[in-house]
Amino acid sequence: MTSNPTWVLKRFPTGMPGPDDFMLEDRPMPLPQPGALLVRTLWLSVDPYMRARLSPAKNYAAGLKIGDMMQGGGVGAVIASESPPFKAGDLIQADDFGWQPYTTVSAKTAFLLDQTAAPVQTSLGCLGMPGLTAYFSLLDVGRPKEGETVLVSAASGAVGQIAGQIARIKGLDAVAVAGTDAKIEWCKSIGYRTGINHRTTENLADTIAAACPNGIDVFLDHTAGPIHDAALLNINLFGRIVIVGTVALADRFDQPDIGPRYLRRILVPRVRIEGFLVDDFESKYASARTQLTQWYQQGLLEAREDVSHGIETTPHAFIRMLKGENFGKQLVKI
Repeated sequence: MTSNPTWVLKRFPTGMPGPDDFMLEDRPMPLPQPGALLVRTLWLSVDPYMRARLSPAKNYAAGLKIGDMMQGGGVGAVIASESPPFKAGDLIQADDFGWQPYTTVSAKTAFLLDQTAAPVQTSLGCLGMPGLTAYFSLLDVGRPKEGETVLVSAASGAVGQIAGQIARIKGLDAVAVAGTDAKIEWCKSIGYRTGINHRTTENLADTIAAACPNGIDVFLDHTAGPIHDAALLNINLFGRIVIVGTVALADRFDQPDIGPRYLRRILVPRVRIEGFLVDDFESKYASARTQLTQWYQQGLLEAREDVSHGIETTPHAFIRMLKGENFGKQLVKI
């Protein structure tokens, strides 16, 4: 029996999750059932959507119960396969990795990685779910036209950094919103024209107006809260707001997002506000991955990573990501 330290949900968080909401249990190495793979975990991804699973409230994905193993995206090496397409030694990415060094994943969710195309952990970032989210939220839902202004909140994060670079590639005017001056400077180095530190500006709406003198045509909203309110005051006629995430509400997840009700700022300019889930675009994943990989190999996409080391650090990496303390895509290297 191999030691397999496993993180489980100890209790539902009230407000911002904390380390005490999780518990590390020593479990045996699992055995793969038919249709599954036994995998040695190499990388784990922690992402904002996971906050929604730590609640008994109804959500688009099933939540965890107390005592359930924490799960998320991961990369690993197949040890044993109970599914013919895969064999021992394959490197795979899947979205149902347990937070544990040895885990089982469904072969239906696994994706065989080409180790020559890019570093394998990019399948959890710029070439994986965050990259696909940036691609589809901007191009398919935002539907920008060349030269339009795109405002992106959490612009240095896993999705935001890729969205800004896609905007640059497509000839758009990209403006970043992030939480430190260092993050803003980095965003400008990868293609954002300018940026706004939302933690230091006194009047966010006025600062956005100065940074976007022609107004906002597309707003990729990864945070909700005051940034959303300020962007809405600067939205153009027939502007598009894509609700990708609400990480600014992580400390009050089950409470209403109370703020100004600028309904006339939606009515008069005929603004479209649309929620986004990347799963809705699954039929287009292959073509989008091909395009993202081509851009990456051509040097047009740069991916910054924030790496935590060791299975014991996983909850801490998750929490710091929710607080915006990460700089780039938050990963855990096992």
